[in-house]
Amino acid sequence: MTLNHKLYLYSFLANFRWLKKSYTAKIMLVAFLGTHVPLLTLLLSFVISNSYSFEMAARVMIIALLATLVGTAATLYALNHLLKPVIFTSAALQNYLNTKTLPELPTEFADEAGTLMADTSQTLHKLDELIHYITNYDELTGLPNRDLFRDRLHQILSQPENNQRLIAVFLLSIDDFTGMSHGLDHQTINLLLRAVGHRLSTCTAQTDIIAHLSGDEFALARIDINSLESVIKLSQVLLSTLNKPFYLEGNLIHITVSMGITINNLTDPNSVDQLLQQAHIALYQAKQQGRSQYQFYSPEINAQLQERLTLEKELHGALERGEMLVYYQPLIDLNSRQVIAMEALIRWQHPTLGLVSPVKFIPIAEANGAIIPIGEWVLRTACVQTRAWQLAGYTPIRISVNLSSRQFEQPYLVEIVNQILEETGLEASSLELEVTESFLMADIDRSVKILKQLRELGICLALDDFGTGYSSLNYLKRFPVNMLKIDRSFVQDVMSNPDSAAVTDAIIALAKSLRLKITAEGVETQEQLEYLQMRGCDEGQGYYFSCPVPADIIAPMLQKSSQQLEITTTLVDV
Repeated sequence: MTLNHKLYLYSFLANFRWLKKSYTAKIMLVAFLGTHVPLLTLLLSFVISNSYSFEMAARVMIIALLATLVGTAATLYALNHLLKPVIFTSAALQNYLNTKTLPELPTEFADEAGTLMADTSQTLHKLDELIHYITNYDELTGLPNRDLFRDRLHQILSQPENNQRLIAVFLLSIDDFTGMSHGLDHQTINLLLRAVGHRLSTCTAQTDIIAHLSGDEFALARIDINSLESVIKLSQVLLSTLNKPFYLEGNLIHITVSMGITINNLTDPNSVDQLLQQAHIALYQAKQQGRSQYQFYSPEINAQLQERLTLEKELHGALERGEMLVYYQPLIDLNSRQVIAMEALIRWQHPTLGLVSPVKFIPIAEANGAIIPIGEWVLRTACVQTRAWQLAGYTPIRISVNLSSRQFEQPYLVEIVNQILEETGLEASSLELEVTESFLMADIDRSVKILKQLRELGICLALDDFGTGYSSLNYLKRFPVNMLKIDRSFVQDVMSNPDSAAVTDAIIALAKSLRLKITAEGVETQEQLEYLQMRGCDEGQGYYFSCPVPADIIAPMLQKSSQQLEITTTLVDV
């Protein structure tokens, strides 16, 4: 309010259209009026006085007018030049706003105008530095951001003398960063990212370009590499450096990092964006292999990723379009050789790609959550089919259905399973759910609770792929399962690999000591079958008996098994 009051004259003059946009015009008008006050006073005195003759009055008036005009011109000329500091400062500010060009204003003057120019120049230089930092550097880590990384790498690649220089681009990402973010507070995560950036900086050479791209992703470009071995060595150094624990706010935090690496092509130069895309593809492949891995980009990896992206797109809506099928593979009692169970297995019949392997699309469905509706559909379909076989008069068998880790994490899993049993009319004792020990270990207490609730419904529980995960007797005693399934990797070379045979024997002995049933997966030869029979394995499953087939092919198997059972029963009765 006080400031506006002091600007009353400035505000008044700004109301005139021809003065509004020119500060110089305002000053000139005031100066002009000020210098003409003596002339106007003289004119007024001559008008009201009769003491002078007309000739005298005219002579004096002409002299006064000329003197006033000369003085006014000199005053206006001097004022115009004295206003140059303000004019230059205003022009410099406007030019910086329009072109981001820093001004070259003098700084050696000590008065108010000189201070204005010096302060404006200093302020604009500091502002430009701040804008440059905000635009090109990551606020959290202080490292260059994606834009600056791209610009610096582009400058190097675009220089003619670098046409034959090999450059390696590393892209690093913290493993399971999303899960880690859920377990740590925001401040600790920020401290961790800052510490990761600092450690990366300690591993770099002076010519390296390092950046924090986004989230948990960091990039490093090594210029002029000598050999592939040097790239591998740097990769190992980076991984080992970041695998060491971080001490943050009194806590030790352990992380692992995966890394994608690409090297520019000298015969067909890559752009910076292409190099980053290739590094991302290699990083994705590294994460697929597990923790703390590095992977070099190759066209084959790119082809695999493109196939995955295509399948992920096509998988969306596949269930609604009726492209999903359930195949069944029989489980055989190794003593009676009768079919005693069926495992329900999902298949995808794509209209153009044909029958897509579950190995390809199930990991995608697991990753994007589509496995939840697909898994529920498989469970419902399998229960309906099993009930239909029962109503057709075939010998009752149990149906085995796999539960994915995503399904097991559902808060209402038990209620969903129970509802499907009620809707399909299938007895709970006819249903077997297969769970994998690896995802049970994520939260053991919750896993035990869910398994007990499923057992209370009367459902049979099988621990699938036993021997490939934790396989701890202590945990196994806590899990209320009915059956262990020996993984096919042990069964396939049980006759040729003593280690596989020892593991198979140990699993069978363990199951018997815990009074659990045992099923061997992947039985493909007569020798394997006889070996498992001799060791006392209860059930077998594999291509030796049958590959997974549609339900209409299973029906004759069940009919044959029922007839054999009737014959056996009749002979026993006789």
